[in-house]
Formats: sequence, structure tokens, C-alpha cells
Amino acid sequence: MNAGAAETPAADARRSVAAPDLAAESDLPQAARGADEAADAATGGADLSVAGGDGSAVVDTLVPQLEQSGQVADVLQRAQSALELGGPVVFILLAMSFVALTIIVVKLIQFAWLRIGQCGPAFGAVSEWRAGRPEQALAQVSGRRNPAGEVVARAMRGRQLGLAEERIREEVVRYGSDVLFQLRRGLRPLEVIGMLAPLLGLLGTVLGMIKAFQQLEAAGTRVDPAILSGGIWEALLTTAFGLSVAIPVVALSTWLERRVDHLAHDMDNLVTQVFTEDLSAEARQPDPAAEAAPRAAKPRSASHPPSRDAHAAAPALQAS
Repeated sequence: MNAGAAETPAADARRSVAAPDLAAESDLPQAARGADEAADAATGGADLSVAGGDGSAVVDTLVPQLEQSGQVADVLQRAQSALELGGPVVFILLAMSFVALTIIVVKLIQFAWLRIGQCGPAFGAVSEWRAGRPEQALAQVSGRRNPAGEVVARAMRGRQLGLAEERIREEVVRYGSDVLFQLRRGLRPLEVIGMLAPLLGLLGTVLGMIKAFQQLEAAGTRVDPAILSGGIWEALLTTAFGLSVAIPVVALSTWLERRVDHLAHDMDNLVTQVFTEDLSAEARQPDPAAEAAPRAAKPRSASHPPSRDAHAAAPALQAS
């Protein structure tokens, strides 16, 4: 009994010592779970565990973004260095390219708003007018923004009001000239930029070559070919930049000018058709019934010449 009683307090002591250890072990998973939840909240719920493979996916998405930002920074740095090497000529060409781009965008918006090149309704209205249907003709061109349709509508209204042709043509020419002037505004500056850009680029190249030979002269007897070659390619940058500005500007300005010329031709053609008659072969096809009536009215003697027997009998009649 005494041994058992003595043993009982010792067992109680061991259990009391082990109890905190078990409690600490049971608290470890909860602490780990709390740390994981805090990490998830900090990373937006993304699991960065390597075992699951999600961490590598996040890294794969971040690395290309960092590389792309690095490439953009590299391009900007190269552009800045090119501008510094080109000198003030490159800055002038850059300003000219910005002005040309602004003009081109404005003209494209203007041409799209006025429906330049869409003269189909105007030609249809002229066809209706010549066919003797003036109301349908005016309905096709009324309220349209296209200048060709507007000049046709003005000419038709003048004819319906009974005005003199000279007065109608004077008003139509005034309106057409004003429209063409507004469309050609800004095209002349584009032509000037297209002509000056290569010349400015050549000027920058000449200045760069002068600078390169000055450096070569300053080197004296210690001539380094790298000095001359480096100065040459730096000087040629301005020529390349000038041609890059001039080529698209000249092409676009020529295209815009041609569209204005085509519109002027269509306007003149359509207005003239309002005052004239269609004399084409398709409009003047012969009527078979009209041709048959005069043919039937002719006498038979006129249509059939006298026979050979009648000619032979004529001398006998004269002898008798």
C-alpha cells in the first residue's frame, strides 16, 4: 500500500509535466494555420508553396512583365541617346513629324465627315433628273454632307425656281470653290515638310561629318579608325530620320490631294449634267413602232422601181 501510494504522487508529477508538452504540441498546428492564413491574406490568396507548383506560376507571370518593362526602358534609353547624337536637327525633325501627324489626322477626320469619295447618290440623282423625276432626284441628295450631292441639289433647286443658268452656275461655282479651299487647307504645309525633312537630314549629316573630321584632326598622329567610323554613323542618323519623316508625309499628302482633285472633277461633271441632255446611244434608242409608221405611209411606186419590161415597152410606145 505504501509503495502504491508512493508511486501515485510520482505518476501524477509525470502527468503534470507531460500535460503542458501535449498542450504545446496541439497549439502548433493552430499557429501554423494562422501563419498560413496571414500569408494568404498578404499575397491576395495566392499559394506560393513550391510543392503545389503555384509559386512557380506566379513567378512565371511576373518575370515577363519585368522583362517587358526592362525592354521598354532600354528602347527609351536608346531613343534618348539617338536624339542626343543627332543634335538639334533631330529635334527639329521630331517637331515637324508631330505637326505633320496632327495635320494628317485632322484631314482624315474631315474627309470622313464629308463622305469624300461617296458620289453614288449624286450620280443617281442626276439620272433621276434626266429621266424627268425631279422630286426623286432631290430626295436622294437632300440632307447629305457630301459636297458633290450638295452642288447637285443647289443646281436642281435653281432650275426648279426658274433662275437663269448663269446665276445658278455662279452660285454653284462659289460653293464648290469654298469647299475645295477648305479641303486643301493644310495640304501645302505637308508638302513643305516632305520637301524640307530630307534636306534637314542631309544638313545634320554634313554637320556630323565636319565634327568627325575635327575629332580626327585633333587626334594628330594617333589616328584611330574607330573615331572616324563612329562619327560617320552618328552623322548618318539625321539623314535616316529625315527620310523616315519625309516618305510617309509625301505619300499621304499626294493621296489626299488626289482625292480632292477627283471630287472637283465629279462636282463639275454632275453640275454640267443638270443643265444638259443625255445624248448617248443608250438614251436615244430608236423606237420600232415609230420607224414602222413612216415606212408604211410611203407609196408602193416609190418603194419598188419600175421593172425591166416597162423600160423595154417605153420606146415602142413612143414610136407608135
